[in-house]
Amino acid sequence: MDVSYEWLQELVDVPVTPEELADKVSRTGIEVANVHHPDKGLKKIVVGHILSMEPHPDSDHLQVTQVDVGEEEPRQIICGAPNVAAGQTVIVALPGARIADNIKIKKGKIRGVESLGMICALQEIGYPENVVPKAYAKGIYVFNEALKPGSDALAALGMTDAILDFEITPNRADALGMRGVAWEVGATYGNVPHFNDGDVNETGKPVSDYLSAVVDNPEDAPSYQMRVIDNVTIKESPLWLQRRLWNAGIRPTNNVVDVTNLIMLGFGQPLHAFDYDALGSKEIRVRRAQAQEKFTTLDGNEHELDTEDIVITNGQQPVALAGVMGGLNSEVTDGTKTVVLESAKFAPVNVRKTALKYNLRSQASARFEKGIDVASINEALDQAARLIAELSDGDIAQGHISASAIKAEDTIVNITLARINHVLGTDLDVAAITKIFEQLGFGVRVEDGLFSVAVPPRRWDIAIEADLIEEVARIYGYDNLPSTLPTTTLTIGELTPVQARIKRSRQLLEASGLTQAISYGLTSSEKAEWFKLQASEATVLDFPMTEDHKVLRMNLVSGLLDAIAYNVARSEKNVALYEQGRVFLTSTGHTRPTEREYLAGAITGEVIDKTWHETSASVDFYYIKGIVERLLNDFNLVEPVTYQADSSDDRMHPGQTASIYLGSQKIGLVGRLHPAFEREQGLPATFVFEIDLEPLFVADKNAIIAQPAPKYPSMTRDMALMVAESVTNDQIESVIRAHSGKFLQAITLFDVYAGEHIEAGQKSLAYTLTYRRDDQTLTEEEVTEAFTQVTTALVDELNVTIR
Repeated sequence: MDVSYEWLQELVDVPVTPEELADKVSRTGIEVANVHHPDKGLKKIVVGHILSMEPHPDSDHLQVTQVDVGEEEPRQIICGAPNVAAGQTVIVALPGARIADNIKIKKGKIRGVESLGMICALQEIGYPENVVPKAYAKGIYVFNEALKPGSDALAALGMTDAILDFEITPNRADALGMRGVAWEVGATYGNVPHFNDGDVNETGKPVSDYLSAVVDNPEDAPSYQMRVIDNVTIKESPLWLQRRLWNAGIRPTNNVVDVTNLIMLGFGQPLHAFDYDALGSKEIRVRRAQAQEKFTTLDGNEHELDTEDIVITNGQQPVALAGVMGGLNSEVTDGTKTVVLESAKFAPVNVRKTALKYNLRSQASARFEKGIDVASINEALDQAARLIAELSDGDIAQGHISASAIKAEDTIVNITLARINHVLGTDLDVAAITKIFEQLGFGVRVEDGLFSVAVPPRRWDIAIEADLIEEVARIYGYDNLPSTLPTTTLTIGELTPVQARIKRSRQLLEASGLTQAISYGLTSSEKAEWFKLQASEATVLDFPMTEDHKVLRMNLVSGLLDAIAYNVARSEKNVALYEQGRVFLTSTGHTRPTEREYLAGAITGEVIDKTWHETSASVDFYYIKGIVERLLNDFNLVEPVTYQADSSDDRMHPGQTASIYLGSQKIGLVGRLHPAFEREQGLPATFVFEIDLEPLFVADKNAIIAQPAPKYPSMTRDMALMVAESVTNDQIESVIRAHSGKFLQAITLFDVYAGEHIEAGQKSLAYTLTYRRDDQTLTEEEVTEAFTQVTTALVDELNVTIR
């Protein structure tokens, strides 16, 4: 929530700067992400009054204006805005001014006519497009009140304010209103907020002359209140109100709608205004929507409703989706004469489902979802009616309509002094804790060390003693809590074998130059199906946040590719990431997924940078396969790990991809992405691997036994083989191991050749075989005999030609 520092100062005494306040509040439980000063970097921007205007002699859309900026002589300024006119009070950037994006305004000539400044639109001085009033979206902003020419335009617009970005967690929805923030800040500094609410002057007819209201099911709308304001004049809101809204990120609309938004920001209570004459009846009925009932919302979109949606109707047809958005058929327009104002509490679950279903999330729906202060429902309604009547010269009808109501009562929570000190490790006395509760605005009664705390309805997040302990800790200061060591004898913790193996795997990958990444466990339906190692059905959320986060992931690679694409788009060319996490696999007929530990990596770019003495080297299949082999070798598996060429996945390169097997079980994949898939995803050449760790955790392992350095020398034999291209290195090495005898120590492939001087369909492979005995020196005869057995077997089993 964007919190205006100036508005906050009107509600409670704030004895510190915005930055100091942000730091203090962050340390008491509500994080303040940043403090924004809208006028930062802007200068020499003043209020101007357009005295006269005439067409530019050499343009059909430019105007030559004479503008009073508080100097002895008016300034001549060329302006091309379609809404510029004589008599307007406007924003003027003088020569030497700095506007948005650090653009400097200079004196100059526009088509031969001198221009000594610039008349500005709100966007040109830094306002985002979404808060600019629609009347000024394509032109300059015009003040709707008299301001002194030459005065500070930034101050008039509220840009000298400081905006604090409060990161409100779901349990602290009480701070989604400025009054809730004022209570929080007041508790932090020991100051009591002061709200100067005016009296409601009911000058109109009885409200019963206008309409009645009924709620079919009080569980859908536990409180539903309405007021009527007659004889209103719809117009632009005063500048002070517009300032409040755009500093909170809301676009000003008109004096009625703006008041409902202002009250929402102040009280945290969403309101809605209807055009009474457009309702078409004198009856308001709150009910569930009928199946397939059609309704067009304020944004102009038609929706087909279902029975989970709560609607406000005129007795027959819907005029609003409860807690979400009003209807186009009852919108307040320039011709509205009578306003019906609604303040209510709606069922949070239904509001959330409706907002998500029709993609209508808003500040109002967010507040209804998280909860509102039931004690301020009528108070917010009264203050909104008062303000609308003041700003529109309207008459408030006598009385208000209450179709359902909630009795607002304090929540009584009991806790002892000993319990608080035991949990926090403190030695606070009764007076200190009583003061903290009083700072929070809670009623407190103490008897024999037992606190009976009356929590007002505005803090609906507090219900048990643990909540009170948290409040004491927050206000006392987490950084003031003492640090103590455990006094009891505890079992020394250690990692389980699985935890130790995961930690070891992370260390190996980081030693290989990869950086750990953590991606979302939720992804899109499409990405969840990529790179699956085994068949699984998707686990779909009933009410996802977005379409891109609706399915539990069934692979880790897709998340890493998102991270690679993000980095590449920001000119990071060499990226090597890995992730260790869980995937969620659901078997046919089951509703709950099985969680499996996976390990995945993705690498792109160069693994060796070019220097004065070394050429660069890009990642390739053998580089990433080497990382995987090093990782798997560290498991010391009894059963061999093998790699088989695989072209079944059209997202992987058919000639640079292998499936990884532990015995006969597929446990992973390694290779390059298909070039077409890389282009589709905006990726350069990217190599990936993914391994299912679960089979590796339970597989038999070889014991690691330290071996002494060899006492006897080894002997080597080289061989060059001509084989068919279809014969793999793995096949050849398997034959060599099977027939080489017990003295073979290592097989090294040192040359591969195919091309000229080699028959088509053939390739040449050259190996070095290393032999050694640990009990005595090998003889030539022993090595020759073993080597002959190998060459004979290669010829017989693989049709090899010994070169």
